[in-house]
Amino acid sequence: MPWPKSIQENKQSLTITADLTISIDGPSPERVQYNATQFLRRLSGRTGIFINTGFPTSAKENSNATIKISYKTKGELSVDNDESYQLNVTNTGATITANTDIGALRGIETLLQLTSNNATQFYFKGVSISDAPRFVWRGLMIDVSRHFHPVAVLKRNLDAMASVKMNVFHWHLIDDQGIRIQSKVYPQLTELASDGLFYTQEQIKDVVAYASKLGIRVVPEIDVPGHATAILTAFPELGSQPGVTYNVERFSGVFDPTLDPTNDQTYVFLENLFTEIAPLFPDPYFHIGGDENEGKHWDANETIQKFKKEHHLKTNHDLQTHFNIKLEKILNKLGKNLVGWDEIMTPTMPTTAVIHSWRSENEGLPKGGSLIEAAKQGYNTILSNGFYIDRMESVVKHYQNEPIGDITLTAEEEARILGGEATMWSELATCETIDSRIWPRTAAIAERLWSPKDINDVDHMLKRLEVVNFRLEELGLTHIKNKAVILRNLSNNQDISSLETLMDICEPLKIYSRNEGGTEYKTFSPFRLFADACTVDAKDAVKFNRLVKDYLTSPTETTKSEIKEYLSLWSKNYEAFSKLNKTPLLNDLEPLSKNLSEVSKIILDNFDNKTISTTDKSKLENSLSVLKQDHVDVEIVIVTALETLLKNK
Repeated sequence: MPWPKSIQENKQSLTITADLTISIDGPSPERVQYNATQFLRRLSGRTGIFINTGFPTSAKENSNATIKISYKTKGELSVDNDESYQLNVTNTGATITANTDIGALRGIETLLQLTSNNATQFYFKGVSISDAPRFVWRGLMIDVSRHFHPVAVLKRNLDAMASVKMNVFHWHLIDDQGIRIQSKVYPQLTELASDGLFYTQEQIKDVVAYASKLGIRVVPEIDVPGHATAILTAFPELGSQPGVTYNVERFSGVFDPTLDPTNDQTYVFLENLFTEIAPLFPDPYFHIGGDENEGKHWDANETIQKFKKEHHLKTNHDLQTHFNIKLEKILNKLGKNLVGWDEIMTPTMPTTAVIHSWRSENEGLPKGGSLIEAAKQGYNTILSNGFYIDRMESVVKHYQNEPIGDITLTAEEEARILGGEATMWSELATCETIDSRIWPRTAAIAERLWSPKDINDVDHMLKRLEVVNFRLEELGLTHIKNKAVILRNLSNNQDISSLETLMDICEPLKIYSRNEGGTEYKTFSPFRLFADACTVDAKDAVKFNRLVKDYLTSPTETTKSEIKEYLSLWSKNYEAFSKLNKTPLLNDLEPLSKNLSEVSKIILDNFDNKTISTTDKSKLENSLSVLKQDHVDVEIVIVTALETLLKNK
């Protein structure tokens, strides 16, 4: 995963032994050297084989290497980079050939995914692969303002991105809740608006260099003119509401504080800041945000209203375009291309800007949303609408989010769609839980952006994703193991098996309803709750819901038996839960556990009966009504399947 552009099996296999070696043939081999070395470490860890030669060598030193990697040039990290590669595996060896070293990296990851075994040996499956990405921009945005994520967290996620061939890390560095990048020109930013949580410039350089080794570009985002509370905490004189004292925002949501686009000092500040920050990021793209500015403080400011009239700016959109054009000129002087969320797309915004699409046709936009509209109007554009992984929606929904769909575009318009990004807003994600909010769903998004359009078999994807999910752990991701960490915290280190059973059928509330209006949780609220242990696509719920669907469509004794096994597990779970020494946190889970067991036991006892007693029906109605309610910010996602079973009795 992602599935290659072309793949053919050859019924051969390459046995993995202690004598396995790797050779590299190509200029500036640092990237390939690093990734090939990591390949050896991961391969050794998977197989337990004590590989004799722990590092790759040059082709001149070892002309008979087991794995031969060759490429022609060192790739530049840009949208024009060639990431294609060819991989051939036979009984006698494996070859990876590419035009660039970055293409070679993609081939190395594919070869590692081909690791297989039988009872007696490990081997690489014999294949011939010719592969290249469909889109040139395949990104992950991580918001570090709402919750700060240390460098180690970012690096393990960069490793995971590279493992599924993603190539853009969009680093959301400034928002209402904090400034996360050091400025030596304006030290007040982090002194007053970071709570001491920010990246030094040396750390920024380190992350950018690390990403480069993995063939990943880093695009910074400084969100202006809205989402500006943190900036204005340090520099209130740049705000659109004179005489106001600002404080770093602790809640989530959309807030009114906005930079004043009529104040010349606003542009002096931003030019100085951008001039300092831009060199830290070699990438030619620089994201200025530009989203969710409702302009309330602009409307209330007489000076700003006068400015609008004098400059013939009819709306706040016109005023923001005036602001954005000035920023684009600043960035162009610094050798940067401006990227902004789709609100920046107005009739007078130059088409040199890149439009980052996050809104759909359901929000009053033309068919295909802002992505298609931007491409038709001459803008390069990238898609995040449908890839908002913080909304806690199913991997299937993200996988089926086809960027272009059935809309007819000219070749030029289609070429303007650069790709897309999964977006991880961090209002409800700490460094302890962020991995479980990003992975494994983002691997499916990576495939949607890499693989050909006709690679869309959901069942095939889910089968492969199950393997990728646990393989991600070897990169240091905590998306699986930290669930148990949180449950041990809830139980005060008691037996968590009954909590795990409950967790495996519960999912966090979706589409921001867990923190509706942004007012339940602050940035420093507890995020070690039951909802934080739960994840989208709850393991047993997905399996049970599928079993019920299959059973009602085409009943078999095997399916029936598997359904009963789940019902038996759940019917007994409250007994195990009841044996735990209660804590206030466990007491909150009592209604879920008790009523789940009640419903499961009645359905199990009456599974083969045509009718259910009046008493049991009454108990079912009461218990199901409880299970349908939201508890501790989660929902039990098997309720519909349970009701369907009952209706078909």
